[in-house]
Amino acid sequence: MILRAQANGGQPGSPWLVFLHGFSGDCREWQQIGEQFPDFSRLYIDLPGHGDSADIRVSGFADVCDLLRNTLFSYNILKYWLVGYSLGGRVAMMAACQTLPGLCGLVVEGGHPGLQREAERDARRRSDGRWAARFRREPLRDVFTDWYQQPVFASLDASQREALVALRSQNNGETLAAMLEATSLAVQPDLRVRLNARTFPFYYLCGERDSKFRALAAELSVPCHMIRNAGHNAHRENPAGVVDSLAQILRL
Repeated sequence: MILRAQANGGQPGSPWLVFLHGFSGDCREWQQIGEQFPDFSRLYIDLPGHGDSADIRVSGFADVCDLLRNTLFSYNILKYWLVGYSLGGRVAMMAACQTLPGLCGLVVEGGHPGLQREAERDARRRSDGRWAARFRREPLRDVFTDWYQQPVFASLDASQREALVALRSQNNGETLAAMLEATSLAVQPDLRVRLNARTFPFYYLCGERDSKFRALAAELSVPCHMIRNAGHNAHRENPAGVVDSLAQILRL
C-alpha cells in the first residue's frame, strides 16, 4: 500500500522535494511553497486519514514510516529532501532516524522532537483522547473553532483563524481522530539523541512568534531559520519568508 500524492516533475538529476503536511492538512498544504522550486521534482503527500489517503488507517508511526518508504519507492524517488510541517515534521524526523536510503536532508517547520517526561506523555494522551472524541462526535467547524484557540495558534488573527476553520472543516472527523491517536506525542519517542547523532543535514524553520517551538529548536542544536511575522503556521503566514529560507538551505 502507498499514500496518495501529487507529483510535479523538475529537472532530471535533481533531488526531489517530498512535502509532508500538518494535522488536518493535505497535499495542497505545501504547494504554494514547493511550486517556487520548479527545477526540483516535487511530491506532495496526503498522510493517512487525510485528503485522498483518508481511507488509510495506521496503528502508529511505524506504519506511517513504512507507507512513506513504499510511496517513495513507488515513484522511483532515489534522492530527496524531506520537508515537513508540525505532524508532517514529526513523521519526517521519525522516518529520517530510521536510516532512509537516498535522504539528502531534512527540513522541519514547527515539529516536536518528542516529550521527555512520562507525566507529559500522560497529559498529552488524555488531551489527544479528548480531542479525538470530539472529532468523532461533533461538527468539525465547532471542534476546529476551539482547536485554533490553543496557545500555539495565538499569533493568528481572526480572519486567519476563520480561514483555517473553514478549510479544516472539510475533513473526515473519524479518520482525523484515528490519526491523531496513532501519531500522538504521547506515543512518539524522544528523538533528540538520534537527531543529534544524525549523518544527514537537518534544518529547522520556526515562526518568530512561535515561542514554544523556538525553545524546542534551541534544544536541537540545529541551524534554525526564523521566519519573520509568523507563528506556528509560518508557511501560511509568511510564505515568501519560508521560500527564501528553503532556497538558502537548498543553496539556490
